[in-house]
Amino acid sequence: MATKKNIDVALVYDFDGTLAPGNMQEFGFVKAIGKDSKGFWTRNHELATTNDANEILCYMYLMLQAAKNNNISLKRKSFQKFGSMIKLFDGVEEWFSLINQYGKSKGINIKHYINSSGLKEMIEGTTIAKRFENIYACSFLYDIDGIAYWPAVAVDYTTKTQFLFKINKGIKEISDNKKINEYVAQDDRPIPFERMIYFGDGETDIPSMKVVKEHGGHSIAVYGDRKKKSTAMKLICEDRVNFVCKADYSEGKEIHTTVMHILDKIRSDYDFNKLLADHKRVAK
Repeated sequence: MATKKNIDVALVYDFDGTLAPGNMQEFGFVKAIGKDSKGFWTRNHELATTNDANEILCYMYLMLQAAKNNNISLKRKSFQKFGSMIKLFDGVEEWFSLINQYGKSKGINIKHYINSSGLKEMIEGTTIAKRFENIYACSFLYDIDGIAYWPAVAVDYTTKTQFLFKINKGIKEISDNKKINEYVAQDDRPIPFERMIYFGDGETDIPSMKVVKEHGGHSIAVYGDRKKKSTAMKLICEDRVNFVCKADYSEGKEIHTTVMHILDKIRSDYDFNKLLADHKRVAK
């Protein structure tokens, strides 16, 4: 019997509310500037609505201003230090080895990606940062002294869908505006949408979850508390996602067994489609 070809599958995660509870700024940074999280986000919302501005850009602006006003370092390492304080959901640290091992047993190479409106520099400080092929997230520009002074990338719901196509075409550079628009035949794309699994929890994830689902992939609405569960259930009722799972990534929990079943289906679909193609080729 011929050896099965290994295939690549992308697991794409939002971060805040998906891999970690709450917003990452609340783990260390907000406390360091002497604010409470509710006050910080209320100020952010007010700034955005008053100026009819993008809330993502506004939170990045507020972080820069608050750090300056409180003599907090604006160097990348400082943001990474705050990132190291982020608490992850149960099972997240073990998840990558666990699911990679299962994928390997099925002839699947699993590639993990972050697609987040959170801050890349803070995600880089977490214990799981090295697990990802690429981290698509907000980030700052830094001056010659390594001090953050301006947003470099701001990720909202529309930007997130763009990054899905970068993963689909194998493009890592956020700055790329050429390859992303070049025609690439579906069969030549490194990771087709039907071999993507998207994990998200919030409003900024809805377009991405729906895009993946409508292109033959699978989307999982993740929830960490009762309020988020209600939102997740609404998404599946509206046919925007395939599955709803509690944010516990431990072995044997619902999200673990669900992803294993999805991987089984992806492997089976690939083998079946290859069998069809082989028979058609012989017939010609």
